Amino acid sequence: MSVVKVIEIMGNSKVSFEDAVKNVIKEASKTVKDIKSVYVQDMQVTVKNNQIEDYRVNTKVSFGIMQD
Repeated sequence: MSVVKVIEIMGNSKVSFEDAVKNVIKEASKTVKDIKSVYVQDMQVTVKNNQIEDYRVNTKVSFGIMQD
C-alpha cells in the first residue's frame, strides 16, 4: 500500500504560468522527495501599468511518504 501526502504551495514567475509551476516544483524538491503530481488549483496575475507584472499559481503538491 502506498501513502501520498498533499501540501499546498504558492508559486510565482515574471515569465509565465508554466514557469511559476516549474518554480513550485524546483523549490518543493529541495525538501520534499518523491513528488508524484502538482495540481494547479488557481491562477492569477498582478498588473502594473496595464501590463502583467507577475504570474501566480496556487498548487497542491502530492508526494509519496515512506512506510515501514
